[in-house]
Amino acid sequence: MHIAIIMDGNGRWANRLGLPRHEGHQAGAVRVREIVEECVRRRIEQLTLYCFSSENWKRPQEELNLLMNLFREYLKRERGNLVQNNIRFSVIGRRRDIPDDILAEMEEITGLTKACKGLHLCLAVNYGSRGEIVDAVKKIVETNIPAGQIDEQCISDHLYTAGMSDPDLLIRTAGELRLSNYLLWQLSYAEIWVTEKCWPEFDVALFEQALQDFAQRRRKFGGLESELLP
Repeated sequence: MHIAIIMDGNGRWANRLGLPRHEGHQAGAVRVREIVEECVRRRIEQLTLYCFSSENWKRPQEELNLLMNLFREYLKRERGNLVQNNIRFSVIGRRRDIPDDILAEMEEITGLTKACKGLHLCLAVNYGSRGEIVDAVKKIVETNIPAGQIDEQCISDHLYTAGMSDPDLLIRTAGELRLSNYLLWQLSYAEIWVTEKCWPEFDVALFEQALQDFAQRRRKFGGLESELLP
């Protein structure tokens, strides 16, 4: 099973409590670890988290600096935990504009966990789905693939997510009912589950509810119904 999450509402949660926005992001990072650990416990195959979109660069510079620092801290703190829990780590998104030290840390952890066979944790950083599709088209053109050989599989093979399964379930927090340029190609047949709770409030019990609701749905994939397994 592949679960994708749009972790929305860190800033709103902090504002509601009269806290600085960066405390919302810090609280959100704690939730990331909790949900990752729960996925390991449940033997979920893949978890893909929307951490930082290509549009997020429009935020105030002070907030951007805080987000990058938080990302640095997360990578350094969780490196050992990922290896210990047999978690394979990867990152999707454009590399440009990301600080060099963060890029180096991401590449090192990716290498360290390459042989891990448990949960595949994928972080979408500086990610935008339209940009991903544009990059895929460029790769196809550059490799001179004949038009007659370009099909859905060919495009999938040139996306950042090449080799990954498409998400089965998309979870979005903070009540927003949009995809926000996230995995537009890959989410074609995913089930969508939305909660009004902000990401810092998304605990294991709420995750359990999302999985239970998912297990009750019937997926048609444009054809015959197929009952989901719990």
